[in-house]
Amino acid sequence: MNATVVMILVLSLGTYAFRLVGPALHGRVEIPARVQELASAGAVVLLVALLATGALTENGGFAGWARPAGVLVGGVLAWRKAPFVVVVVGAAAVTAALRAVGIG
Repeated sequence: MNATVVMILVLSLGTYAFRLVGPALHGRVEIPARVQELASAGAVVLLVALLATGALTENGGFAGWARPAGVLVGGVLAWRKAPFVVVVVGAAAVTAALRAVGIG
């Protein structure tokens, strides 16, 4: 086996073990309220960072203005509780329209 296969196996076993710990320790370990709040905040920060890097960068550089504008429109539509299809089509339409007029 090469190193890539070994790494995939190790990560898959680690993921399975991590998922198994939750049900196994449920009810046995008390997590303080402050730690739960910090974990929730950390998850939000991580998702925002992932969204920002995906929306703003491409191949290590700025992705242009069309993609962030589409993500912004999609975010506003989702915030306004629009159906998922409307969110996706709206974001794609804004991105495509901006790229069609030369705003890349």
